[in-house]
Amino acid sequence: MLARSRLVAQQLRQHTIARPLAISRMTSSSTPAAANVIEASKQLAAYTAVDQHIKPEHTIIGIGSGSTVPYVVDRIVQQGVEVNKNRIFVPTGFQSKELIVNAGLTLGDVDQISAIDVTIDGADEVDKNLNCIKGGGACHLREKVVAEAASTFIVVADYRKNAEFLGTNWAPGVPVEVVPFAYVKVLRDLKALGSPHPVLRMAVKKAGPIVTDNGNFVIDAPFGREDMLDPAAVLTKIKLLTGVVEVGLFCNIVTAAYFGNAVYCSQISC
Repeated sequence: MLARSRLVAQQLRQHTIARPLAISRMTSSSTPAAANVIEASKQLAAYTAVDQHIKPEHTIIGIGSGSTVPYVVDRIVQQGVEVNKNRIFVPTGFQSKELIVNAGLTLGDVDQISAIDVTIDGADEVDKNLNCIKGGGACHLREKVVAEAASTFIVVADYRKNAEFLGTNWAPGVPVEVVPFAYVKVLRDLKALGSPHPVLRMAVKKAGPIVTDNGNFVIDAPFGREDMLDPAAVLTKIKLLTGVVEVGLFCNIVTAAYFGNAVYCSQISC
């Protein structure tokens, strides 16, 4: 089954990469046009995933974070008031909480719910085996809790996030959430594990580092291609470091990933 999944993933990737590159060339002379292609890609992936996986019988739904997720909520709302009135929506962070509330949907919390039917979330990068890098928005601890609590975990993204190996397109590295007083030690530990230049993620519009919804810091730790051929092994090594809260590698938990561009949507399933 795994060999067949890898073959299907490879065939889909060969199909999906060629046409998006052509679209990028056509729109590269116009930044607004290129941005429109990206947004259309996100919308198509999100709408397709909701249509395929959010069914009337699903009453507990996890809502992830990132720039594709607003389209997920939009499509769920389009399913109608009647089907949504008995549903509870579980957010992964401040952004998704606001999306749920502003859409008039019923807000829940993962610590009050024993199981989730379906969670849909974005990703920073997805490899051919459905391993993901997540945490560009510094929400990966809560994202992983909500993902693992779900019977079905679906990833949605535009074509740029689709890669054969993790680290191909996502340059910052693996997001690692750490308790603040341990960040210097964890930086040293990550170097010892083979990350050439792990860095504490700094905020853009405030002095000092990014602070997660849980009050922690985030380190971005890039690893080489050889390490990322086995992201589950990298995940295990980092997770064992004292001071690490969670790692932005999601391995062996994704049911399917949807990648859109302005023309079509492709799917990779386990």
